[in-house]
Amino acid sequence: MEQTTEYLKNFSEWRNERAKAILQKGNPETLDEFTYLVPSQNSDKKYKVTHIDAYSCECEDFKRRCQGKNLYCKHIKAILLFEKIKAKYEVKPEVEREIEFIIDTPKKDICPYCSCEEMFKRGQRKTKLGMKQLYCCKSCKKRFVLQPISHIKGNAKLVCLAMDCYYKGLSYRDISDQFSQFYGLKISHVTIRDWVLKFGKIMNKYTKTIKPEIKGIWNTDETLILTKRGKDKKNPNKNFDYVWNVMDNKTKFLLASECSGRSRKSKDAVHVFKEAHKQNGKIPFQIITDRYAGYQDGVRKAFRNWGNERKVKHTSIVGKRKVINNNAIESHHSHQKEFHKIRRGVTEVQSYQDGFRVFHNFVRKNARDKLTPAEKCGIGVNGNRWNTLLLNSIKQQKATSLTGEEKIIESH
Repeated sequence: MEQTTEYLKNFSEWRNERAKAILQKGNPETLDEFTYLVPSQNSDKKYKVTHIDAYSCECEDFKRRCQGKNLYCKHIKAILLFEKIKAKYEVKPEVEREIEFIIDTPKKDICPYCSCEEMFKRGQRKTKLGMKQLYCCKSCKKRFVLQPISHIKGNAKLVCLAMDCYYKGLSYRDISDQFSQFYGLKISHVTIRDWVLKFGKIMNKYTKTIKPEIKGIWNTDETLILTKRGKDKKNPNKNFDYVWNVMDNKTKFLLASECSGRSRKSKDAVHVFKEAHKQNGKIPFQIITDRYAGYQDGVRKAFRNWGNERKVKHTSIVGKRKVINNNAIESHHSHQKEFHKIRRGVTEVQSYQDGFRVFHNFVRKNARDKLTPAEKCGIGVNGNRWNTLLLNSIKQQKATSLTGEEKIIESH
C-alpha cells in the first residue's frame, strides 16, 4: 500500500511538471464554457478536455490510469493551473467597482389624503414620544403629521434602530430595555417583533425590484434552521426547516433565500433557482453546488438545461477545493447560524430570512473592503441605509396599493 501511495504521489508530481511545460508552449484554447483544447507536449496534436460535473480528457493516460480513480492527467492539470493563474492575475479588486445605481431618500412631502404638495403648519400634537408638528393641507383642509409610517407608536428612525439592533444580535426584550433606558420610551417587545417582521417583508419585496450587476457564477447550498413549530422530542430532525440560499460568487450578493419547511426535494431546488433568476434577470454561466442529486434536476428543470439547449455549467463538488469551491455560501451559513443560534428557534422562518437578506445585501459591510454586497454590484444607498430602504419600500407599497383612478389623479 505504501509503495502504491508513493507511486501515485510521484506520478502526480510528474504530471504537474508536464502541465507546466505544456503551458510554456502556449495557452489552452477555449471552445465553449465546458470544452478546452490543450496542445500536446511532444507533437502538434491537441487533446479535448471537457468539464461537465467532472473533468475528462481524450488522451490515453487519462483513459488507462485516471478515469474512475479521481486522478487527473497532465492536460487536465494544465487546465487547472491555467484557470488558477488567470484568476490570480486578471481579476480586479471589487473595491474599484463604480456605483452605477444609487437609492436616494425620498424628499417630497405631500398630503397623505389628497397628495397635494401645498401645506402649512397648524398646531402641535402631544404624544408619548414628545410634541409632533401638525400640518394642514390647503386643498382638502385636513390636518396630519408628516411621517412615512402611520398608526404606530414610534417613527421610522425607531423602526430602523430596532431592526438594526435585532439583526446584529440583540433580542426583542433587549431592544425594548434599550429604548427604555436611553430614550425613556416604553415599547413592548411584541411591538418590536411586529415591526421587524412587517417591515422586513416590505423591504425585501422592494429590493427584489433592483437588478444587481453580477458576473454569473452562483453558489448554492441548503442549511437547517431550528424552529419552535411542532417540536418533537422523539424525532429531533422534525424540529428543523430547510433554507435554500443562492449567492453570487464574486460580490456575495444573496440572490434568493427560500424556506421549504421540512421538504428537501428537487422541486425546492427548482423554486429557489427560479427566484434567483427573477432577482438577477439573467441565466447564470455556472452554478456551484454540493453532490446532492436534487440540484442536478433543479438546474435542468429551472433553466431547461439538457441536450443541445445546455446553457448552465453545473459543478457539483465535495469538500473544499483550492480552485473551485463552495466556501462563499458556507461562510454565509456560518453567519446565518450564528444569528439563529441565540434565538433558540423561530416560528416565521421565511419572514426572518427576508429581513436577514436585506441586512446582508444592503446594510452589513464586509470587514475587509468596507463595502456591502450591493455596493460591490454597483448599487449604492445614500444616508442611513435602513432608513433609505424603509422609506423607498413604503413609497412603493403606497404606489402599488392605489387604484387606477387614484393613480390618474395623483399623476395630475
